[in-house]
Amino acid sequence: MSTAEPVISCSNVWKLFGEKAERYLAGMTGNPTFDEIRQAGYIAAVRDVSVDIARGEMLVIMGLSGSGKSTFVRCLSRLLDITGGTVKVEGQDIGALSEKELIDLRRNKMGMVFQSFGLLPHRSVLDNVAFPLEMRGQDRHTRRARALEVIELVGLSGREDYFPRELSGGQQQRVGIARSLAIEPDIWFLDEPFSALDPLIRREMQDEFLRLQEMLGKTIVFITHDFDEALRLADRIAIMKDGAVEQCDTPDKIVLEPATEYVRKFTEEINKARVVHARGLARPINGVSPTGEPIAGHTTIQEMGRLLVNDTRDLMPVSDRNGKVIGAMARQEALDVLFGAPA
Repeated sequence: MSTAEPVISCSNVWKLFGEKAERYLAGMTGNPTFDEIRQAGYIAAVRDVSVDIARGEMLVIMGLSGSGKSTFVRCLSRLLDITGGTVKVEGQDIGALSEKELIDLRRNKMGMVFQSFGLLPHRSVLDNVAFPLEMRGQDRHTRRARALEVIELVGLSGREDYFPRELSGGQQQRVGIARSLAIEPDIWFLDEPFSALDPLIRREMQDEFLRLQEMLGKTIVFITHDFDEALRLADRIAIMKDGAVEQCDTPDKIVLEPATEYVRKFTEEINKARVVHARGLARPINGVSPTGEPIAGHTTIQEMGRLLVNDTRDLMPVSDRNGKVIGAMARQEALDVLFGAPA
């Protein structure tokens, strides 16, 4: 991920539902809880959220129903106006945009995929995918060529003339993804896009999604309530509760170092060895020179189980995808993750 200016930057974002919510927020003192705000007659759908999203990052937002995750993502695209704070996209405060400027931003920069596929039943796959380009005013030849390109990208070549009713659930979801990709968005919002699919198709769609992200490198905000899905897809995970972000960190850190009791409960049933990677345990070398073949940072502790048992090194070098050593991992710490720390 880039260390440059974030693509999306949220600072102290609030979204309150209720009469004269802005006035209530302006007069609010201290740090009232969700329940205290509710007792005052308001629903705090988003509470004081600050998070930056880097270019090419996939941030997964998760939480139970009613935690505020969908409302927060709608604030990022200004489908909902926030009550307080700021949301900036590529340095531009979207709250200050005119309606025309906001429409242009969404049409040219943002793609959105929701749980309901929202396909037009009377239009073919090709025409569904080309629809946002038609709304943009592109000519028929140009939009057809682009639609065919993304239809191939999502693996639906040969089904261009099918209608939604002739497709499986997974294929319909691919059409929705292709339609959002047709405008070549820099930023991609996905709100539980796979939750309506059966487990096998859902796994296939996750594979397809990871393949697309590897190819396209979009900045993605992905909502899910499935922790396994979050762990599989995310660069970072933001866990929400009562409108607030309890913790926003890498999957490794979320599992190894839960910041709150609520986050700990999310992770307590997870097989840590399956989630934690060598890079998650790597520490700066600080003058020490670990010997031997480095371990690839993306390797999970589970995958290196046999090596950990048979190796005798106390410190094991860890490398990035280019083979450059980025730190050293303590073998005993990895063994504790694999087998559980001694009581």
